[in-house]
Amino acid sequence: MEKGKNIKAKAAGIFGTAGTKNGAYSVGLTVIVLAVVIVINLIAGQIPEGYRNIDVSSTKIYEISDTSREFLGNLDKEVDMTVLAVKDETDERIVTFISKYAALSEKIHVEWIDPVLHPSALTEYDTSENTIVVSCGDTGKTTTVSFGDILVMDSYSYYYYGTASYTEFDGDGQLTGAVSYVANETERTIYQSAGHGEGSLSDTITDLLDKNSFTLSETNLLTTDAVPEDCDLFLMYAPAVDLTEDETEMLGAYLDGGGKVMILFGEMGAAALPNLAGLLEEYGISAVDGYIADPVRCYQNNYYYIFPELSVSGDMAAGISSEMVLLTNVHGLELTEPERDTISTSEFMSSSDQAYAVTETSQEQGRYVIGAAAVETIAEEETDATEDTAESRLTVISGASLIDQQITDTFTTLENTTLFMNAVTANFEGVQNLSIEPKSLGVEYNTMQHTGLFSLLVVFGIPAAVIIGGFVIWFRRRKR
Repeated sequence: MEKGKNIKAKAAGIFGTAGTKNGAYSVGLTVIVLAVVIVINLIAGQIPEGYRNIDVSSTKIYEISDTSREFLGNLDKEVDMTVLAVKDETDERIVTFISKYAALSEKIHVEWIDPVLHPSALTEYDTSENTIVVSCGDTGKTTTVSFGDILVMDSYSYYYYGTASYTEFDGDGQLTGAVSYVANETERTIYQSAGHGEGSLSDTITDLLDKNSFTLSETNLLTTDAVPEDCDLFLMYAPAVDLTEDETEMLGAYLDGGGKVMILFGEMGAAALPNLAGLLEEYGISAVDGYIADPVRCYQNNYYYIFPELSVSGDMAAGISSEMVLLTNVHGLELTEPERDTISTSEFMSSSDQAYAVTETSQEQGRYVIGAAAVETIAEEETDATEDTAESRLTVISGASLIDQQITDTFTTLENTTLFMNAVTANFEGVQNLSIEPKSLGVEYNTMQHTGLFSLLVVFGIPAAVIIGGFVIWFRRRKR
């Protein structure tokens, strides 16, 4: 009996120590935490996939733009997305984005089909593996988006070094563009002029036009007798040679019939192209000689690299937040009295009032227009329009550098492409600019630019305090 009592006393002594009590407390707390985690996981498992994924990426690739959210919120047609891919083998970024995107509208229906298990699906949809087939039964239209268009590979790195890396993620733009195309029953065609030394639109701009469901074609007025009948917008980009008198008359007749014309002047400003300049003067837009230098709104003291003042509202202001666009080597314009009182002309982009129009022999100070739009109301009998009245629109930008790829791809935070696409879609009633640029997958680095006491505290002070505090606690427990 005495021996049993000694054993019990020793056991009581062991389990009654402070260390044992702390250990039991730690075990109990661990069990509770594990139980809470399990319960949270069970609850989270019941949440739809589109809401389970939180975007913690530095580039915010899962962040869906307000443009897409508004578009999906107003979507009134059922749209099917058939993903022809092995879901478990698909890049997690694509899987996650598709689920988050579809969760924003009850009209979007997503179905994954494994082409390995169902090879006939590729023949049925007439496409290849790793493709999203987007279709709308109401319009009967179908289009496809490949995974390669969403997750853009660095082709240079792949072909020269054999390594697969990705430069851009374009899920938002590609899916919204595809849904807009299949759900929209109206097709719009933009004709770009040719035969006058025009510049070539960059891939960035053609991609944005494609996302907005515009069909881009080309026409040479020298080889025709009129602007094509299916032309919804006639675009001239950086012409180096003037229109002939016959071409000018064709373009004037097109505007008189309710047409839409957009001209971006390059190195050859409007003043150097007299026939085009004459057409502009008819609509109250006059060309100014020389390049515009603006010492007030310039980039790094280069007076010919200017940030114009924007005067935008309505559709032209959509998506414009910073109001920062950059143009180089632009020519000036001035607003004058239009030839007809049915024409209303307004500016949307200008220099500061401290700018100069600089030629080889002079410098004229003033405020110069860089972007303007002239709208004319045309009576029904003067046009083929079915409505009571129609509107012609002439948009003029004196700097083609607005959409120069060297600027748009280098200064991605500026709003050059947004302003350009707004100017394009402003030609069409009820058309929203749905052109969404891809997100860069470039690595972002945190840098300290002004190291002071606060920076030293964050970098050295806090970690040192944590280490010292941990050592003190360990030392006290060790002495018990």
